[in-house]
Amino acid sequence: METSAIISEKNEKRYVWIIGIVSILIPIVVAILLYLPESLRPQGLNTKLLPHFNAILNTLTSLLLLFGFFFIKKKNIKMHRKVMTTAFVLSSIFLVSYVIYHFSPDSSVKFGDVNHDKVVDEAEKLAVGTVRYVYLFILLTHILLAAVVVPLVLFAFYFALSNQIAKHKKMVKWTYPIWLYVAVTGVIVYLMISPYYQ
Repeated sequence: METSAIISEKNEKRYVWIIGIVSILIPIVVAILLYLPESLRPQGLNTKLLPHFNAILNTLTSLLLLFGFFFIKKKNIKMHRKVMTTAFVLSSIFLVSYVIYHFSPDSSVKFGDVNHDKVVDEAEKLAVGTVRYVYLFILLTHILLAAVVVPLVLFAFYFALSNQIAKHKKMVKWTYPIWLYVAVTGVIVYLMISPYYQ
């Protein structure tokens, strides 16, 4: 089934610039928010439910990515497009929610911080043992690949929407497994750190 282009290939340079700028700005903004001193964060902003909401978004995105793969293998382009667009929208909502959460004072939860004093002392490190290293490995790979996947997803969508299907297929060979890994590890990170939320 042939699909028509939703956006024109004529303005490719403009789209490449937009994708580049967005791909650079997102990790910078997230990094700034992660290291923003608590005194500069807005007080009274209740974001305690956002990690749970974010986990739901990541779970749904993971499932949609699997369905998207299933539909394209069945050559159902219409359903593939709908499912992948929904996954993109949910990932975008996740990103906004993630940024809001990390702009709040609630975001200073640490893995292993049993007494919720925002410090993981030696006794707490001993209590969680080697699981802490597993958590940190998953978290680190999740963060690094989350930064990498942004331009990949944007280019994959650009190529699909401009009906450059050969380029889209090449792009998604890398994009799909990374996006799925990021979505799934987002849920795993949440499940591992959730006992330490207040």
